[in-house]
Amino acid sequence: MKIAVVRFPGSNCDQDALKALTEDLGLEAEYVWHETASLSGYDGVFVPGGFSYGDYLRCGAMAAAATVMNEVRRFAAEGRPVLGACNGFQILCESGILPGALLQNVGRRFICDDVYLTPGTRRSPWTEQVDRTVTIPIAHGEGRYVIDADGLKALHDNDQVAFRYTNALGEPTPQSNPNGSVDNIAGVLNEKGNVLGLMPHPERCTKSILGGTDGLKVLAGYLALVGA
Repeated sequence: MKIAVVRFPGSNCDQDALKALTEDLGLEAEYVWHETASLSGYDGVFVPGGFSYGDYLRCGAMAAAATVMNEVRRFAAEGRPVLGACNGFQILCESGILPGALLQNVGRRFICDDVYLTPGTRRSPWTEQVDRTVTIPIAHGEGRYVIDADGLKALHDNDQVAFRYTNALGEPTPQSNPNGSVDNIAGVLNEKGNVLGLMPHPERCTKSILGGTDGLKVLAGYLALVGA
């Protein structure tokens, strides 16, 4: 089993992703440059956080047009595991793999903090191991998830809300919503459930020395989706 960690100009969480996958999850993983035309030999994809292309146009918009994203779309369509964290989530939305968009935080400030997340569904391998409210770090300036009314209804109808920002009791309150995301949504799935995008960084909490290991419960989706 081998996971491709996609690198774009401006990626800055690619090393976190690679170490989490290899050292903490025990998977084989390699960096893949954004100009790569084929992901043959890989079983899954991690689209890491950072500031691809400096976020100069719109977060994730330029990266969504990269050559490698054609392969990421193929993986998504074939039911293979694809995870995008923070900027990776923005890229997956901009590329049309996931619904919705990420806009500037309410308050217009960059937020770096730990947040509580509660799964919105247990039907996906990405969430089935998350049996409680977990603590995952965030670090973003444009993390406010938005979607129109019809899109939000479709998310609920198709059980695609992966995670919500909540308090420690698992309640999605206004006070527990750090960026103003609609319905406190922190992460969403595609309809098949094999693609997850979320603004928090599960790859940053996989060791006790980092402050916790809750991220492993999310990353364990790779193991389930590739049959390891």
